[in-house]
Amino acid sequence: MKAITLLGSTGSIGTQTLDIVSEHPDKFRIVGLAAGRNVELFAAQIRQFRPQIAAISCADKLHELEEAIKDIYPQPILLSGEAGVVEVARYGDSQTVVTGIVGCAGLLPTISAIEAGKDIALANKETLIAGGPVVLPLVQKHGVKLLPADSEHSAIFQCLQGVPPAGLKKILLTASGGAFRDWPVEQLPTVKVADALKHPNWSMGKKITVDSATLMNKGLEVIEAHYLFGMNYNDIEIVIHPQSIIHSLIELQDTSVLAQLGWPDMRLPLLYALSWPERIYTNWQRLDLVKCGTLTFREPDHHKYPCMGLAYSAGRAGGSMPAVLNAANEQAVALFLEEKIGYLDIARCIELVCDRHQNQSHPSLEDILVADRWARQEVIKATENFSIQPQFISVR
Repeated sequence: MKAITLLGSTGSIGTQTLDIVSEHPDKFRIVGLAAGRNVELFAAQIRQFRPQIAAISCADKLHELEEAIKDIYPQPILLSGEAGVVEVARYGDSQTVVTGIVGCAGLLPTISAIEAGKDIALANKETLIAGGPVVLPLVQKHGVKLLPADSEHSAIFQCLQGVPPAGLKKILLTASGGAFRDWPVEQLPTVKVADALKHPNWSMGKKITVDSATLMNKGLEVIEAHYLFGMNYNDIEIVIHPQSIIHSLIELQDTSVLAQLGWPDMRLPLLYALSWPERIYTNWQRLDLVKCGTLTFREPDHHKYPCMGLAYSAGRAGGSMPAVLNAANEQAVALFLEEKIGYLDIARCIELVCDRHQNQSHPSLEDILVADRWARQEVIKATENFSIQPQFISVR
């Protein structure tokens, strides 16, 4: 039985991971849980899965959590704040830590888990995007496994099983196209928050759903694929696949193309990350190609999705630039969700901030954290003056 710690247990990734644990109690057990601020759900999870340790990152919710589970015996170790989440990540005999925390907040706990010798089921793409220059050397130093738990990189990882090291030629990341794939570009200035949250295929949190609408999620996945699989940015392509049945593809040196298919269900990549190299039987709905019908593909429109160009440019710049891109995007999306900026302002804010950043080619962890904080502050400043013309990105 594999011992698991789950970071971000009340979010979309977290709840689906716990669904898997519930379905396979003979395969997995929970050692630690960490959540944000949803006390009611977190308390219910603690009751059901009885972790040895639990942390709520919102420190002012700790007393409420203590009251909600005061009748449980034995009591788990209860912690709060960022330090509490870091402690959960490295605690005890867990073999794998699932990183389901949204955004750059997952970076420090992930590093803590790696340094404690735990394998990582990586559902938080920002960990590699912002911290790649620091995280990858730590993975090698501590001899742990870094297994992708998001659908696209899991698909690539699955396709690569049995492929010789020199056999990979290209990676093709599929994208649904998000909420606005069928909108004309001219209509985008009218976008409201509710429009951006209507994903056609996937059920996800608000931030990632907006990232899907802008296609920044796919741009970030390009950077993550670069770090995970060592591919040059010129050899990582994005293709719009509206049905979200093919989760990504690889092209081999002999022009063969391998793909991983399945219904849009995050449980499958999560299960594979937890069970690899095994395949565990499930009674989930089988993929019926006849029911799927036609599978279609199209080239992404760079005018509709300028965030793609921003991500490619930041990835090629390397160093601290991807961390700045990621932080600027997180802050801009937060402002959009609060209806403080418009939809098209997201890409503009990111571009302005990347243009202002003095890139560090070999950043330390502290450099990355400083760049992250700086970028968030710069986004807020950028919203006060949109007359500056950025020069960092030229959209292809």
